[in-house]
Order: sequence, then C-alpha cells, then structure tokens
Amino acid sequence: MNQWAFRSLILWTVWTSTAIIVYATLYRDTEAFAFIQHDPSKITWLIVGLFGFGVVCSFVLTILVTLESIDIVKLVDNAMKQGLNGIHLKSQKRAVSRFFHHLKTSLAANGEPDVESLLNVELAVYHRLSHFIEVSGNLLITLGLIGTVAGLTLTLTGLTGSLEALGQDQEMLLSGLRKAMAGMGTAFYTTLLGAVLGGVLLRVFSQITDHGVDGLHDSLMRICLVYCAADFKPTLERDIRALKTELQALSSDVAELENAFSASKHAMADFRDEVARLNETTRDSDQPESLRDVVKLQYYYTKLLKEEVQILNRSNRIWRWKIKSLFSSQRPS
Repeated sequence: MNQWAFRSLILWTVWTSTAIIVYATLYRDTEAFAFIQHDPSKITWLIVGLFGFGVVCSFVLTILVTLESIDIVKLVDNAMKQGLNGIHLKSQKRAVSRFFHHLKTSLAANGEPDVESLLNVELAVYHRLSHFIEVSGNLLITLGLIGTVAGLTLTLTGLTGSLEALGQDQEMLLSGLRKAMAGMGTAFYTTLLGAVLGGVLLRVFSQITDHGVDGLHDSLMRICLVYCAADFKPTLERDIRALKTELQALSSDVAELENAFSASKHAMADFRDEVARLNETTRDSDQPESLRDVVKLQYYYTKLLKEEVQILNRSNRIWRWKIKSLFSSQRPS
C-alpha cells in the first residue's frame, strides 16, 4: 500500500520518540519529576494533565487521518477507470465516504456542487480538533506564566517571613527560606514545562495533524479535478460513463440471476432423481407400486389415527361427566 497513507502516523511516532529520548536525557539528573509530585501550587499538575490530554487528542486525530488516507488510496484506481461512478464506499462514518456520498447526491439532483466548500465542511471536524491542540499549546504557555507569577509570589511571601524572623526565631527563618525556595522552584518549573510541553511539543503535534488534514484535502481535490471533472457537468461523456456503470450493474445482476436459475435447475434435477429412486424402491419391494399409493396409504393411516383420537377424547369427556355426576349425587344436602 502507498506509504503516503501512513505519513502522518510515521511523523507523529518519530516526533514522539525523539521528544521522549531528548527530554529524558536532558532532565534525567534533575528533580523535575519529584518537584511535580510535591508542587505546592499544583499548577504543574494542571500543565502536565492538559499536555497529556492534548497528546491523546493528537494521536486520535492522527489515527483518523491515517484511516482516511487509506480509503483514498483504495479508491484512486476505481476513480481513474470509472470516474465518480466507480467510487463506492460502504460506510459513511468517515469524512471521505460522506464527501463522495453527498457529492453524488447533489449530482443526482442535477445540481452543480461546490467541491471546495463541500470538502471544507466535511473536514471541518478535523480542522477544529487540530486547532484545539494548537490552542492547548498556547494555553500551556499561559499557565507557565501564571505559575511564574504564583512562584514569585510565594518567594516574596517566604522572604518577608524570613526577614521578620531574622534574629528572633531561627526555625521561622528556615521555614521562610524553604517557602521562598519552593516559590522559586514553582516559578522555574512552571515556566519550563509550559514552554517545553506547550510551546514546542504540542505545537509540533498540531503541525503534524494540520499537514495530515491538508493532505486529505489536496488528495480529494486532485481526485475530483483530474478523474471526476467530467461527472460534474451534464456532458455526453458523463452520460456515457453513467450508462456504462448502470450496464455493468445490470450485467452483474443478470449473472447472479443466471447462477440462481442454474442452482434451481440442479436442485430440481436432484429432486426428480430422488423421486425416481423412491419409485424404483417401492416397485421392487412388497409395498404399493408407486409413490402416490404410499402417500394415499399414509393419508389413510393418518385419518384413522385422527378418528381414533377423537373417539378417545369423547369417551374421556363422557367418563369425566359420569364421575362428576356420581360425586355430586353422593354429596350430603
């Protein structure tokens, strides 16, 4: 299969692997992970959580774009041979299938669809999701700046407490210094995480998905403009191609009907052979000479059995009535 269909997935995988290796190497000896666990402001938790959600959205969008690209690769050959009438997609859950379905519906109503506008409408969901990933990156940068301000606030609070305790309470002085250092750590790590996770990683993920969606748009437009252009206007070529498609569908139905008739013919032949074999068996034995005699005899036995059952039912009702009358007569008044 064409490797173009997996381009977005390959780029996403390569960028993820590169980011993990590079940043794990750079921050392996730091205490970034320990600080995130004990961050007093909890802003780093929010940054990491939003980043994880953005990565999941990016991966889901990449998978969807890859599936759409696979569908496009499959239908290119049919579009080259038969144009728009040769494109048949069973499911309408994806944007590519919905696009061609709505395009055919518009042409069937003798309309002149705007391919560019229709394509933008069908791919709008993917564009919005990719834009959300980019906005998430910008939001992470903003959260990093907010964390910087919060960390500086904690630092000033700790220093103020330390200055007040200077020369009076050694323990309060150390507590204020610890709070000031924690505030500096919050300011530093939130800025770092916001810039790295949002400003670098998520923005690249957004660019990958954007290019994937743009690739879908370009491929569908190429198919429509190169292979399906004759189907958009009421020309003789369009009518001939539609007639050929209908004739092919009709010939397929006729072939299926011929196969059904052939199967029915063989079944009737087998049935005749079975009846003839049964007649020969009954003729050779001491049983009646034909299948009709066997059926008549079976019907006669069935009728006798039915009459016997009816007589038995009537006798049972008579005996039940007699027993009931006997008990009624013996009951004291």
